Formats: sequence, C-alpha cells, structure tokens
Amino acid sequence: MLELIILYVLLKRDLTMYAVQKHIEGNFAPFTKPSFGAIKPALTRLETSGFITSRKSMSEGGKLSVFYAITKSGSDELKRLLLEDLSENPLQFLSNARIKLSCADILSADEKKSLFFNIKSLAAEHKFCAENLLADEYNQYNFYQKIVMDNTVCEYKNFISIVEGLEKDNARNSK
Repeated sequence: MLELIILYVLLKRDLTMYAVQKHIEGNFAPFTKPSFGAIKPALTRLETSGFITSRKSMSEGGKLSVFYAITKSGSDELKRLLLEDLSENPLQFLSNARIKLSCADILSADEKKSLFFNIKSLAAEHKFCAENLLADEYNQYNFYQKIVMDNTVCEYKNFISIVEGLEKDNARNSK
C-alpha cells in the first residue's frame, strides 16, 4: 500500500523523500504513518521498477537534494494498484480500502464504479461474518467482546453507506 501512496503523492508534483513523507502525513495520517526507514526502500523499489525517476539538485544553501517524479508507467501502476483486489484480512481491509477511496479521484467513472463495487462487496462480507459470529456465539463472548463486535458491525455498516454515497456521486457525475 505504501507504493500506491507514494505514487499518488508524486502524481501531484516532484518531491524529495522528506516532502514525500510530509505529503503522506498530510493526506493519509489517519490511515498510516510510514517512517523514512519504510519510505526509502519503497522509493528504491519504485525507481528500480521504472515507476519513478530521481534527479539530484543543489539547493540555494548548497545542500544536495534528490527529487522523485512519477513516470508514465508509474501512473499506470498507480491505477493498477488502486484497482487490485484488497486483502481479505479484516485487520487490513478498512485501512487499505480507505486509502484507495482517498485516491479514487484519478480514476475514470468506470474504474471508480469497479473499485466501489469491489470494496463494498468485501465490506459486506466482513459485516456479514461479524454479524453471524455475534449471533451464533453470543453467549460465548464476554461483555467487552460483545461491545467490540457490535462496534465492528456498526463500523462496516457506516463504511458501506459511505461507499454507496460515493457510488451515487460517481453515477451522477458520469452522466
């Protein structure tokens, strides 16, 4: 997911590694907070794959800075990553789905429709699973587990409502 985020922030303009981290914090802080130790290898992987390029520039203060820029194949990779299936692991699902929805502005109406459908479908599966566990095993859970499970079901219901709103907006704007 970090590669997707880096490509997205580089889509706007060329940035240094420090600026990449600051843009990630500014746009995705509720979902992730990667360290330089995670960003640097991700930038290297993206550059090795040809999805970004780097250029060195001397600042007015005489400091060497490395600027990263997205390539055409990087833009294509960004779209591919956005449309790629999400993990079925519920622990990762909501955070990753939120990141993808946050980046959906770069997709065409049909691509958004596909993304929204896939996210909503998987969210509905997770909600259904949580509801069934709660109903079938209710007496086995302690008070705290019941509260957490109830909250999980509510969180998925709210998330599905958000995606449905995005679907309606996309349908309205694509006419």
